[in-house]
Amino acid sequence: MATFHMTIKSGKKGTAVIHAAYIGREGKYSKDEKAKDLVATGFGNLPVWAKEDPAVFWEEADQNERANGAVYREYEVALPKELSTDQKRELVDAFIERFIGDKTYQFAIHQPMAAIGKVAQAHLHAMVSDRLPDGIARSPQQHFKRFNRAQPEKGGARKDSGGKDRVVLRNEVISQRETWAQLQNELLEKYGHPARVDHRSHRERGIEALPERHLGPAKVRQMTEEEKEELQKKREGKAG
Repeated sequence: MATFHMTIKSGKKGTAVIHAAYIGREGKYSKDEKAKDLVATGFGNLPVWAKEDPAVFWEEADQNERANGAVYREYEVALPKELSTDQKRELVDAFIERFIGDKTYQFAIHQPMAAIGKVAQAHLHAMVSDRLPDGIARSPQQHFKRFNRAQPEKGGARKDSGGKDRVVLRNEVISQRETWAQLQNELLEKYGHPARVDHRSHRERGIEALPERHLGPAKVRQMTEEEKEELQKKREGKAG
């Protein structure tokens, strides 16, 4: 079975520019060793005032978003190792169409080598603005103001998460996880790969297994080759 991983995080005011540079391996991050794992980057649906430069959008978001508001949502999802580079990109395009739509976004595909098993671990980072486009021309300052329901042209762009309680948001995440698994399995089947992903937890699938403790780089460096091989065999056994 292929690996399923999906996390959704919120980015605080003042963090968007730095994080966009990090995922895009730009600026100081272009000289980092991790820059070698960058496979592809892209962006879309920028307002006119951003001038086709996502850095301009994130800078304005950091400056003008409300102090207690999330500047962006970030999806981090694993891409099946069974897919080729072109097939992974096709999957990313399907992800953008299904989960992002016409919202402003920036993405990057990273493919580092696993410390154990030496397998490429391709994954997608997608930073997405929660502000919904509505056809109203706004300045950068107005774009990130509070939405005015009575007079939309006088307020900021409405947030997709606005007015939703925790139960609704939680159910949306559950639905997104299921949809993402379906998208992956459709593409795996399309290209003749027998592997499939399952978004459900071990408990939901009736599997009695303890979650594996995260091993950081320092811990992995301390392991012997025999220990690494044993752990890899254990992982492969679970995947089967």
